[in-house]
Amino acid sequence: MASSPSTTTTRIVATLEREALEILTVSRDAVLSGGWWYPLQGVWYLLSHASLYRAIFPVILKILLTALGITAALFTFTYLPQVAFCALFSGPFAFATAALLVLGEAYAVIMFVSKAFFLGRAQDQLFNAVFRQQGINLVYVEQKGKSRSFAQTLFKGVSKPLQRFSREGLLRYVVSLPLNLVPMVGTVLFLLYNGAKAGPTFHARYFQAKGMTPAARQVFVDKRKGAYTAFGAATLGLNLVPVVGPVFMLSSTVGAALWACELEKKEKDRESSLSGKRVVVAAE
Repeated sequence: MASSPSTTTTRIVATLEREALEILTVSRDAVLSGGWWYPLQGVWYLLSHASLYRAIFPVILKILLTALGITAALFTFTYLPQVAFCALFSGPFAFATAALLVLGEAYAVIMFVSKAFFLGRAQDQLFNAVFRQQGINLVYVEQKGKSRSFAQTLFKGVSKPLQRFSREGLLRYVVSLPLNLVPMVGTVLFLLYNGAKAGPTFHARYFQAKGMTPAARQVFVDKRKGAYTAFGAATLGLNLVPVVGPVFMLSSTVGAALWACELEKKEKDRESSLSGKRVVVAAE
């Protein structure tokens, strides 16, 4: 039996309170983990590799036009009313607070439109390309024994990007937007809270390639919770840059791929080290 929207919203609010406290406990780990660096590294790597940005230039153009139209429309029709509302809570910071709210709303709309129509495939291509450039073979684990008709394959291609926008995920983002009413501290909490949820999604293809079960993914993420929180928060902060922000979704995908490459190399080095120790023991 499906839960009603009001029940879902109540659950999200309760979860928000609990997880906000958890975010405070991992904030120190988030800063020290260095996970925030990978989105920035992704920007540099994308710009320094012409083969990457040339391949996705049409997508970048579409994102910029979409972002410009949506951001301009929201600022034109919703900014001043939100300034008046924010003045009740933020006082002299109302103009800045309202701007953050509008940018947050624009981000949600832009991401929905972009991922639904052209962003998802470009992200997948970038992720795979970075692995190839790093000399790591990324073999995806496919489900066996399941054949699909052309119609089923086409529907899956259209619906897959939309699956990333669960009702609960959208509600979580919208419900947390008012955190920005609290100057400075509220915005930091907003970034950390949503970053903790968004960070692991950038490694979805890596998890798929590793053949991880949902339980194994959760264990993997929990061990690196601070790093994923920092990565997601930094990515969201870049995404909120007016108009050009959504383009950083692509560079953050590159950063996520570079991070995954490092994880994979460390795992192989560890396996080689353990294998060497076993050989020595056997020889003795």
